[in-house]
Amino acid sequence: MNFDEAVQYLLGLGHETLTIKLGLRNTELLLQALDNPERAFLSVQIAGTNGKGSTAAMLDSICRAAAIRTGLYTSPHLVSITERIRVDGAEISQEDFARHATTVRTAAETLLDNKEIEALPTFFEHVTAIALIAFREAGVEVAILETGLGGRLDSTTAANAAIVGITPIAMDHEDYLGDTLESIAREKAAVIRPGVIAVLAEQPPEALAVLLERCATVDVEPSLDPSTDFYKNVHVSLRGRHQQQNKSVAIRLAEALNIPKPAIIRGLQTVQHAGRLELIEYQPGFLLDGAHNPAGADALRNYLVESNHAWLTLVFAAMTNKKLDQIAEILFPPANCLILTTVNNPRTASLEQLSPLARRFARGAVVEIASSTEAVRTAVTQTPPEGLICVTGSLYLLGETRPLILKLAEQTR
Repeated sequence: MNFDEAVQYLLGLGHETLTIKLGLRNTELLLQALDNPERAFLSVQIAGTNGKGSTAAMLDSICRAAAIRTGLYTSPHLVSITERIRVDGAEISQEDFARHATTVRTAAETLLDNKEIEALPTFFEHVTAIALIAFREAGVEVAILETGLGGRLDSTTAANAAIVGITPIAMDHEDYLGDTLESIAREKAAVIRPGVIAVLAEQPPEALAVLLERCATVDVEPSLDPSTDFYKNVHVSLRGRHQQQNKSVAIRLAEALNIPKPAIIRGLQTVQHAGRLELIEYQPGFLLDGAHNPAGADALRNYLVESNHAWLTLVFAAMTNKKLDQIAEILFPPANCLILTTVNNPRTASLEQLSPLARRFARGAVVEIASSTEAVRTAVTQTPPEGLICVTGSLYLLGETRPLILKLAEQTR
């Protein structure tokens, strides 16, 4: 398959979230058929609700600062699926992605033909396998794997990571993980297995109790958030107070890898992560953040309040299965202008769903535009040069609009 054919094949397996099938057996069989690529390197798995991607990016930056050859596997992507698989900071090429996708497809279809599996592995299971064989071929020393959903039954767990980190746990994906903080924490706690090094972020009491119970059950002494921190004055290049929590997890994961302090500091100071409080210079400026649950919305609002811009335009789209009322109550009031839009995704919340929320919570002007790129263009006309345009609510929205925003910014340089 060439790259386009590979992407179409993967999309043909069904939408990443709508056809999700939690469970490890298919991934384990697929990896066995591929001669267990996960055994070729040490793996670090990062689970949690918010901050997984930022923590993974920090650890990747730290490892590279220490001259450790890394593989970084994250999800979802913003623009191209190749963003999910990085070796030493560089995206996998389209040619390599297609070649590895062909290998994984052949192995999956053989398993199906031999009736070893009942159905082809899912989109996410395929891409996880693609990442792992790409890392093996590239000779990475450490693979950093961001958990897709939950932990207990997520395909990244089949890599049997020796080190695991759990970022702050909050309510999200209740339709898959349960409708209490304890049940969600239990799904994520399952990545803590006998013999692993477990690094825990500061957690709500209900979640922490579950995590500590799991650690005790499998005889693992967890690393808890320290009260004093050698690195407390080290600047992290990612924005937002919440990054201090992610920083703590990344540092302790790096220490578990025996990375020296100077490399940890250098990695934190140089880390980049698109779409997470990402500021793009323009007049007006753009802030891109994929806040898609109440905890993420809280972190974004805190940053917006602290940055205290004279004018705020909010471009907002979200998935229909999110806690839209809670997110809207947090994010809509500070906006001088709220632009509601949609994205090209079967789960997108319609303007009809968002409009009543705007009437309840918005204090400024409200505009409804179905096209996300047109919403961005309108935001530019509605915002004074000294103002800020915040694009948020969904990483899918960022993926659709970021290329246009970067093009606008490039034109002014």
